[in-house]
Amino acid sequence: MNHTISPTAALIVVDVQADFMPGGALACHQGDAIVPGIDRLLCQRAFRHVAATQDWHPPGHVSFASAHPGRAPFEQIELYGQPQTLWPDHCVQGTAGAELHPDIDWSPLDVVIRKGGDPRIDSYSGFRENHGPHGQRPATGLAGWLHDRGVDTVYLCGLARDVCVLWTAQDAVTMGLRTHLLWDLTRPVTTSSDRATRHALQDAGISLVETGTLVAA
Repeated sequence: MNHTISPTAALIVVDVQADFMPGGALACHQGDAIVPGIDRLLCQRAFRHVAATQDWHPPGHVSFASAHPGRAPFEQIELYGQPQTLWPDHCVQGTAGAELHPDIDWSPLDVVIRKGGDPRIDSYSGFRENHGPHGQRPATGLAGWLHDRGVDTVYLCGLARDVCVLWTAQDAVTMGLRTHLLWDLTRPVTTSSDRATRHALQDAGISLVETGTLVAA
């Protein structure tokens, strides 16, 4: 089934950054495999609206295992009443690992939404930060940007499929957006999560789409 890209659709490219590539601080499984496809998709300019998100953490961020003495990366703790995975230091502001991937031509981008800049709060979704000390999930500004442009449909790709892409897609649905995930242009932290990710996306009403089915309006 082909998917015609309407003028009110936006492409959201999630966290395609050096630290999530093989050899990076928080490598996703085959994260580099999606780079050529995303580059081609952007160069086709089939989407009228294009946004990218960028993890942008200060040193000593609360999500880093190094900020919790005695803890190791990928351990789980409780933070503000919610489960929190502790990550290796990654996407630190101003470092090469935080940069958007250099092999993608980013010139079609309309906006870059940086997230995770508050040292006290982790951030997965492109729409809202994770729960903070007062129970809130602060907005990143992406929802308002899309609303102002009349966007009613979003297509998502990027990294990581089982964390930031998943959370961004779920938040898009709660904001009333028709939401599609370009499965072939995402990769997970670990492939063992794929079945659970598929179920979570389908339960939320998010369609899984292959890039080859996209047709420009």
